[in-house]
Amino acid sequence: MFKLKAKIIDVETGGIPVISLNEEFANKNDFHPMDRVIVKFKNRSLVAAIDTSEKIITEDEIGLFEDVWKKLRIKEGDEVEITPVEKPESTKFIRKKMDREELSKEEIFKIVKDIVEDKLTDVELTAFVSASYMEGLSMQETASLTRAIVDTGGRLRLKKKIIADKHSIGGVPGNRVTMVIVPIITSLGITMPKTSSRAITSPAGTADTMEVLADVSFSIEELTEIVKKTNGCIAWGGAINLAAADDKLIRVRHPLSLDPEGLMLASVMAKKVAVGATHVVFDLPVGEEAKLHSLGEARHLERMFKRLADVFKIKIRTIVTDGNEPIGHGIGPSLEARDVLWLLKNDRRAPMDLRRKSVLLAGKLLELIGYAKEGTGEKIAEKQIKNGKAYKKFMEIIEAQGGNPKIKPEDLPIGEFKCDYEAEKYGRIDNIDNKAISKIARAAGCPIDKEAGIYLYKHYGEVVKPGEKIFTVYSRSERRIERAIKLMNELSPITIK
Repeated sequence: MFKLKAKIIDVETGGIPVISLNEEFANKNDFHPMDRVIVKFKNRSLVAAIDTSEKIITEDEIGLFEDVWKKLRIKEGDEVEITPVEKPESTKFIRKKMDREELSKEEIFKIVKDIVEDKLTDVELTAFVSASYMEGLSMQETASLTRAIVDTGGRLRLKKKIIADKHSIGGVPGNRVTMVIVPIITSLGITMPKTSSRAITSPAGTADTMEVLADVSFSIEELTEIVKKTNGCIAWGGAINLAAADDKLIRVRHPLSLDPEGLMLASVMAKKVAVGATHVVFDLPVGEEAKLHSLGEARHLERMFKRLADVFKIKIRTIVTDGNEPIGHGIGPSLEARDVLWLLKNDRRAPMDLRRKSVLLAGKLLELIGYAKEGTGEKIAEKQIKNGKAYKKFMEIIEAQGGNPKIKPEDLPIGEFKCDYEAEKYGRIDNIDNKAISKIARAAGCPIDKEAGIYLYKHYGEVVKPGEKIFTVYSRSERRIERAIKLMNELSPITIK
C-alpha cells in the first residue's frame, strides 16, 4: 500500500477510471502503464488503471482524472491510498476467445459484468471485439451475450401480454418511421415502448429527432409511468441503462469500424428483451450504400435473428426494404421532425415514401401480433393516419414526455445559413449517395446542431432541369455551411443520367 497526495486533473477519460503516477516512482515500485490499483479515500474505493507522467506528477503525488476524484469525492491535496490489484479474471476469457475457443455462458457473463463495472481497459475491450469479429460468435455464445447484457442492465417490467417493437438495421438517412409507427400502434391500444439510439455516424438517430419535440431521457420508473399513461414512448435507451455493456462495446467498435455479427445480434436483441418485447418487426434496408448490400445478406441476417428470437420466445417478422436512397425529405433532427408532423397531420408537404414505408411496417406488425388478418394490416395503419388518431396519440406522447402538444411543423427552427445543390444538366436522378449525403449533413452540424441538415426536393427516378434545386443544406454556423459546401463539391452526391 502507498499513500500519495491527490493532484486534481480536470479531464474526463470515459471507460475505466484512470490515475497518473510519476514515472520514476512507478519504475521504482514496479508499476507499469495499464496496471490496475485500488484507489482508496476514507471509506470509498474503486479500481483504476495506471498512466505515468515524467513531469506533471511528482513522486509523492497521484494524478486523479475526473472519473476518479468525482466518484471518490477527493479534493486537491487529500491523502489517497493505492494498492496493486490483479487483472480481472475476464481477461483470461478474452484471451481464450482470441485462441479460437468457445466461451461458456459463465465466462461471457463475467466479461460483460466487468465491462459494466469499468474493470476492463479499452485495449482489453478492443481485444474482445476484435476476437469476436475474426473468430465469430456461435449462436450459443450470442444468446449468452444477449442474456448477460440484459441481466447487467435495467429492464422495463410492464406486465402486458403483448408488447410490440420495431428495429431497423440502419444506414439510410432520414427514415424516421419509428416516430410514425409508434403513434399508429399505440392509438389502437397496443403497448409499444420504443427505446432508440442517438446517431453514431448518421445525421440523426430517432432519439435525436424526437428530442426536437420532447424530452427523451428518463429513468426506468419515469418511462414506466409514461407508457402506462399513453401506451408508448419514444425515448433514448442510453438514459435508462437498458444495455450499459453494449454502449461501452459500441464505443470501441465505432473507431475501428468493426461490427461483428454476434455482437450486433446480441446488441439488438438485448434491447428488445429489456423492454419485454413479445413481437418485433425488423426493417432490413438493402442498397449499395446501406449496411446490407444484397438480398442474400438480408436473408442470412433474417435467419440469424429468427434463431436468436426463438431462444427468447419473441415472435418476429423481417421486411426487406429499399436502402438505395434517403427516406423522407428532411435529413437532420428538426427537418426530420417536421416531416413526421406533416405526415401525421395529413399535410400535402409530407413525404410519401416515409408514409408508405411506415404504413408497411406498422401493418406487418399489426398482422404479427394478431390484431389484423394477413394482408389487412396496412389498411388499418393507413386509416389511423387518415382519421387523425395517430396524430392525436403522438401529441399525447409528446406531452407525457414534457413537450408541447400544440407544436406546429412551422414552429421548428431551421438553420439560417443555407446553400442549394442544383442540377447541372437535364436528365433523371440515377443515384443519391447515402454516405455522401450523411457526410454533408454532419459537416453542416448534425446531429448536435438540431437545426442543421439537408432538405431533399427530388428523389430517385425524378426528372430534373439545369439549375433546378435537388436539395438545400442548412446550418446555424457560417463556418460549418462552408465546410458542407466544400464537401458537397468534392463528393458529388447526386448522379444524373
